[in-house]
Amino acid sequence: MANDVEGVASELASVTEDVKRSFGGLSPEQLNWRPAADSWSIAQCLDHLIKSNEEFYPELDGLAAGTRKNNLWQSWSPLSSIAGSFLVATLKKDGSKVKTNQKMTPPSEIGADIIERFSRHQAEFTSKIRSASDADWRKVVLTSPFVKIMTYRMDVGLEALIEHEKRHMRQAKRVMESEGFPK
Repeated sequence: MANDVEGVASELASVTEDVKRSFGGLSPEQLNWRPAADSWSIAQCLDHLIKSNEEFYPELDGLAAGTRKNNLWQSWSPLSSIAGSFLVATLKKDGSKVKTNQKMTPPSEIGADIIERFSRHQAEFTSKIRSASDADWRKVVLTSPFVKIMTYRMDVGLEALIEHEKRHMRQAKRVMESEGFPK
């Protein structure tokens, strides 16, 4: 089965266009507004996605260079067949908050250029995924940079990254719909 490079690229482009359409006309105040002290702003959601996706850059760069190989844990992990599917299913549900790794927690104030930074990031991320298209995504096993015991096939990992972006887009849109959002 061939890698679905164009499908992944199309999903990422769709999220990027949705970000521009939904949030491109907002002011810095609106982008950084939070409905509650323990909630994220639209800008924080986008910053978090950039940081999270960048954690996969070393893996993608290694695949593009032809130097990346599955390590022993990735080759033998019994979790690889179920962890990715579980992760994708979890990301599709918005019901429960997931505690974010401290490294991925965005700062409280994000620059007004976040929409442009996100767009540039998505283009770079897509380019890196395309550069890894010669690898067999069903045989490449990734270890989560966030939960080191969790492993999943790259094709499922990319599906999870797309669902992660969609989840935070839904979250960001709920911010705009919240009572008190600056008009």
